[in-house]
Amino acid sequence: MRIEAFKTIRLALPIIIGELAQMALHIIDSAMVGSISYKHLAAAALVVNAMNIPFVLGIGMTISVSQMVSMAHGRRDAPAVSHYLYNGFWLCTITAIAIAGVMFFAQYLLPYLGQDAEVVQLAIPYMQLMAASIVPMLLFMTLKQFTDGLEFTRTAMLLSLLSMPINIFLNWGLIYGNMGLPRMELAGAGWATLITRTLIFIALGFIVIKHKTFKRYIIISQRQWHLKKQTWQELLRIGIPSSLQIGMEAGAFAVSGIIIGTISAVAQAAHQIALSCAAFTFMVSMGLAQAGSIRVSNAYGRKNWQKISVIGKSTLITALIYGIICALLFALFRHQLPLFFNKEPRVIELAAFLLLFAAVFQISDSTQAIGAGLLRGIKDVKIPTLLIAIAYWVVGLPSGFAFAFYAGMGAAGMWLGFILGLTAASAFLLIRFLRIAKSRNA
Repeated sequence: MRIEAFKTIRLALPIIIGELAQMALHIIDSAMVGSISYKHLAAAALVVNAMNIPFVLGIGMTISVSQMVSMAHGRRDAPAVSHYLYNGFWLCTITAIAIAGVMFFAQYLLPYLGQDAEVVQLAIPYMQLMAASIVPMLLFMTLKQFTDGLEFTRTAMLLSLLSMPINIFLNWGLIYGNMGLPRMELAGAGWATLITRTLIFIALGFIVIKHKTFKRYIIISQRQWHLKKQTWQELLRIGIPSSLQIGMEAGAFAVSGIIIGTISAVAQAAHQIALSCAAFTFMVSMGLAQAGSIRVSNAYGRKNWQKISVIGKSTLITALIYGIICALLFALFRHQLPLFFNKEPRVIELAAFLLLFAAVFQISDSTQAIGAGLLRGIKDVKIPTLLIAIAYWVVGLPSGFAFAFYAGMGAAGMWLGFILGLTAASAFLLIRFLRIAKSRNA
C-alpha cells in the first residue's frame, strides 16, 4: 500500500503544483487589489463568488476528457485516446463559450444581490473581463486533462508556474499604472488574467500538436478526428455529473459568500481571505484526487479491482495525513495569514477567527475530494452526485444560514455549516467507494 501511495503522490505532484499556481493567481489578484482598499477586495470576492458555480461546471466537463483518455490508455488504445481528445476539446469549447456568455450577462444581476453599492460598481468591469477569460482557461484545462490522463503531468505544471510571473508583471503594470500604462485598479487585474490565460492555452496547444510525446495521437488525426454522437454521450455521462458534483460544492461556498456579503463589506472581505487560504490548501487535495482518479480509471480499464482497492485506500490515508497537517498550520498561523491580503484591523481580526473554522474542516475537505475522485475513476457518478447534493444543500448551507442569522453567529455560522456539510460529504462518498471495492473483490 505504501508503494501505491508513493506512485499516486508522484503522479499528483505536478498536478498539485499546477493547481496551486492557478490558485496563486487568484490570491495574487486579491492581495494586489486588496492593497488599494478592502472594498476593492470585496468587489473581487463578489465576482469570484458569482463566477465560481458556472466556472467549476466547466471544469467538471473537462474532467470527462481525462477519465475517458485514462481508461483508453489503460487498454493501450491509442486511436481511442486521439478520438476522445478531439471530441472532448469541441465539447468543452462549446461549454466554455456558453458559460462565458451567461456570466457576461450576469453582471446585470449584481446590483440586485444586496451588496454594498460601491462594491458592485467596482465589480462590474472586472466581471466582464473575467467572463471573457473563462474561454481560454477552460480550453487550457481541456488540454491539461488530456495530458494528465496520459500521466504526462509536468507540461501543464510548467506552464502554470510560468503564468505566475507573467500575471504579477501584468498586474503591476495595469493595476497600479506602472510602465506608463493607465491605472486601471481592479479592471487591470481582469485584463492581466485574460492575457495570461490566453497565453498559456496557446502554448499548451502548440506543445500537444508539435511535441514528439503526443505525436502518436496526432498523426492519426485524419482517421480519428471526427465528431461522433456516441462519444459525446460517453463524455457527457461523466462530464455532467462531475460538473454537478463540483458545482454543488463550489455553489454552496459561493452562495455563502453572497449571503455573508449582505452582513457587511468587512465580513465579505474577511470571508474571502479565509476562503482563499482554504481553497489554496484544497488544491493539494484536488491534485491527489485527480491522480487517484486517473490511476483508478486506468486500472478500471483493465478491470483490476484489487489494484483499484489498494490505490483507493492508500490515497485516502495520504489525504488524512495531509488534512491533519493543514489543520495545524491554519490554527498556528491564523493571525499572520490574513496580513498577506489586507491591513484593515477589523478584517484581519474576523479573518483570523474564520481560519479556526477552516482548520477544523481541512480533514473532511481533503477526504471528500478523494472520495469523489475515486468514484469518478470507476464511473460511479450518479449516486455520488445525489449524496453531494444532500451534504451541501440539505445539511451544510441551511444549517450555516441558521447559525449565521438565527443563532446570531454571523459569518462564523456559515463556516460552521461548511464543517457539517463537508463532513457529511466525506462520510457518504468514502463509505460508498469502500463498499463497492469490497463487493467487487469478494
